[in-house]
This record gives sequence, C-alpha cells and structure tokens, in this order.
Amino acid sequence: MKVLFWSAVALSFYSFLGYPLLMWLVSHLRGKAVNKRSFRPTISVVMAVRNGGASLTAKLKNLRELSYPKELMEYVVASDGSIDETERIITSAEGVKAVVCPAVGKGEALNRAVAAARGEIVVLTDVRQEIEPEAISELAANFADQSVGCVSGELMFRSAQEGGGVSAYWRFEKAIRKWESASGSVMGATGALYAVRRRLIPQVPPGTILDDVYIPLEVIRQNGRVVFEPKARAWDEVAHAPRKEFDRKVRTLAGNFQLLERCPAVLVDRRICFRFVSHKLMRLMVPWLLLLAWTTSWILSSSPLYFWLASMQTIVYAAAGAAMLIPDLRRMRPINVALTFSLMNTAALLALVRYLQHRSDPGQIWTVTREDVAQSAAVRAVAQGQ
Repeated sequence: MKVLFWSAVALSFYSFLGYPLLMWLVSHLRGKAVNKRSFRPTISVVMAVRNGGASLTAKLKNLRELSYPKELMEYVVASDGSIDETERIITSAEGVKAVVCPAVGKGEALNRAVAAARGEIVVLTDVRQEIEPEAISELAANFADQSVGCVSGELMFRSAQEGGGVSAYWRFEKAIRKWESASGSVMGATGALYAVRRRLIPQVPPGTILDDVYIPLEVIRQNGRVVFEPKARAWDEVAHAPRKEFDRKVRTLAGNFQLLERCPAVLVDRRICFRFVSHKLMRLMVPWLLLLAWTTSWILSSSPLYFWLASMQTIVYAAAGAAMLIPDLRRMRPINVALTFSLMNTAALLALVRYLQHRSDPGQIWTVTREDVAQSAAVRAVAQGQ
C-alpha cells in the first residue's frame, strides 16, 4: 500500500511540478533561440465557422484592421453547414474567399479552407476572438527561422479575475508553453490564433476535436519546430455560461484521448513522446492517481503520518465541495484554488467517459444536452468561481 501511495503522489507531483521544473531547467541550460526577424511572407487567414454570423462581421473588420500589408494577405472562411447569416456574410464580403460546406465538422471544413488558401503561411483563428493589430507580424517574424513550422499566439481573457484559481492555473500553463518553446517545441497551439507553413499542414481527420494540437504534432513529425509567441495576442471573454465553460474543459480533455487513437505515433515518436505524455497524458491520469492516493492513505491511517496525509487531502476536497455550495467561500484564494483544482480533475474524469460514450460520433462531444452532467452544482461553480 505504501508503494502505491507514494507512487501516486510522485506521479501527481511530476505532472504538475516536476515536468514544468524540468522544462524550465532545460530552457535555461539548453535553450534553442528562434532566429526571429522582420519577415513578410504571403499570409492566408483561415477560419471554419458554424452559425457564427453574430460575430463574423466584427471579426472580418478586425482582420482588415491588422497592420500586416494588405497586399500580402487573403481571407478564407469556410461555413460548416451554417443555418444563420454566416453564408450570406462571407459570400457578399469583399475580399473574402467563401467556402460553403454542408455540415462536415470543423476538421473537414478547415481542410477545404486550407485547400483554397494560397499564402505561404496559413494563420488559423476562430470567429469569436479579437486579434491585436501587430499579432500577424509577430507570428510571421518567427518564420524567418526555417526550422520553425508552426507558431502559437497567446490567448488573453479580458475579464479573468486576477489571483483567482482559474487565472493562476492559466498563467502557469502559459509558462509551461513558454519553457517548452524555448527548449524545443510546444505540444499544441491556441486555436484562437496560430500559424503554420502551408506545405506542412496535414489533412485533419474528420471528427478531430483538437485541430490545434493535431496539426502542431504533425508539424513536429515533419521535423518542423512549434514555438510560442507571446507578443501575438488574441483577446476573448471568459465564458459566463457555467455549462458551456465546463463542457469546453471536458471537450478539450476528451480531445487528448482522441489523439491517442488518431495519432498513435505520439507514443513512439521520440520527437513527441516524452513531452506529450508528460504534459498531456499525465494530466489525464492525475484524477485516478489522486483517488488512489486518498484511498491508500486512509487504508494506512493507523499510522499517524498517513492519518495526517489522508486528513489533509480530505480537507482540500471538503473545502472544494463547500465552495460549490457557498459561493462566498470562493473569495478566499486557497479555497478557490482547491475548487479549481478539483473541478479540473473532475473534468478529466468526465472527459474519458464522454470520449468512450461518443467515440464513434465525435461531433456529439460538442453537444451539451439537458441531461449532461454539466448541469450539476460543480459545473455551475466553474463560471462563478472565475
């Protein structure tokens, strides 16, 4: 039992602290600088949109106001079976290549949009976020280094609460990406804004949930480097609908399970395996490791040490549970962090269930139903806690 307990603790600590520390050390001791300089390749900005008419006009206006030379840019927008104003907007918008698709899913819509693109560099973005004026130039400058195949921008949240558990976690996650980038390659990009050499973009398998992880991983497999550019920023609002935010977390984590099936090379390719397992898969294992640590510590609780360890774990989870029921408790930073930590691990547990449930029809993972667990009190607490 002691071996099981300490193994679970060690692996959990490695996932959240050991691997980030390792990336920090490698980035400082064996850093790989990007030869970034002014560079002006042709750019195709690509979006796949389903029923995004409410945001699309503002997004196209935002794209036209970017500081990158207009003569070097084109805009390609694919409507993925939209039934709102999306198709009318993109087919009538000046300077926009419209790709009208039936409901084929985001991955296939991106495939068709990329096929219509002609730029040397393809910038992929979503309809909702606002891109800063200099962001495209900052992304492009990294491609002056011929070893770079993909560049991830940085997603910022306007209404994120400073000091909150979610905000702290997000800052820590971006720090890991920065260290991964400085020491080699990042294991994914932010779907809100990332750029890829067009010749390296693979066909995205239909139903793929995380194109912003699948494409960068395939770039690495083609010996391209994936880097993080914090000066290329896109802005979004924190989701205020509790079910939507929690479901987004579950969907993202379910996409990591799907990647094991869609891209099994991540477990054997030496360029990817260690970082992908350490950064992505270990996070999916942590809920089970925490459950094992909690159970074995109580089994061993006849010893004062293990009784204390079991009690401390129980207090953390009890604090998270209390915060779900009493919103005012979330104002206390330690309790808010405990709540965020517990909910993120709950999302990882549900992600496996959801992936197995909808494995044959991944599109269903995007669907939130009334019966979904996202209606639970835990889910309501996510957005309120932010």
